[in-house]
Amino acid sequence: MIPPLFLPDAMSELVFAILIGTSFLASLITVALGIGGGGILLAVMATLVPPAALIPTHGVIQIGSNLGRALLIFRQIFWPAVPAFAAGSILGAAVGGSIVVNLPAAWVQIGVGTFVIWSVLARPPQGLRNWPLLVGAVSSFLTMFFGATGLFVASFTKSHKLPRHSDVATHATLMTVQHGIKTIVFGLLGFGFGHWWAFIVAMMLAGFLGTVIGKVFLNRIDDRQFKIALDVVLVLLSVRLIYAGLKALLAG
Repeated sequence: MIPPLFLPDAMSELVFAILIGTSFLASLITVALGIGGGGILLAVMATLVPPAALIPTHGVIQIGSNLGRALLIFRQIFWPAVPAFAAGSILGAAVGGSIVVNLPAAWVQIGVGTFVIWSVLARPPQGLRNWPLLVGAVSSFLTMFFGATGLFVASFTKSHKLPRHSDVATHATLMTVQHGIKTIVFGLLGFGFGHWWAFIVAMMLAGFLGTVIGKVFLNRIDDRQFKIALDVVLVLLSVRLIYAGLKALLAG
């Protein structure tokens, strides 16, 4: 039996188990492919977590996942990419935070679903390597509303043409910075993280376990086939999310 402390807002034990398993698998997926786990975690959480808590709690959980990944390959981080991106993230999160508090829950669901589908299907803009401040600002503005901007940030790290391990480590560092700034902004806006702390810690631990196991066992995976399967799951979850948001809008 799961202690009530880990079940905020009358969350059922089944939902808790599904979310813990998803956190584990999402981190495992990210280690395997370098990207994608945050999006699938967001898509699953969006169907099970109250909309008002979705983006703030997802952000804190992603801090744990990305920080764990960055620490495991700390020596491979490409540090010149970090300072300007961090400065842009502060600006983007501050502007986004001034707007997000007034966004209806149904629009959050529709926005998350649409953004995840766009992330799967769209091609990243060219020339991002020379615009770290802009990338940090735009992605952090978007993450205040839609959560999973990892694919957008990944296009920036990939533009540096780093070795695989350095690319993964740098991306994890940038996402840790971004989610950290976002969490601070949501805290300043008054979100009650204390009510969710036990759930968040459990999700972080599950994610870190997925990172460790994924690093050991997923080196031989067929990246192409696995990414196709991941994209299909993300699109299906997103369509369901958009449907739920539209249904809520029409009902209102």
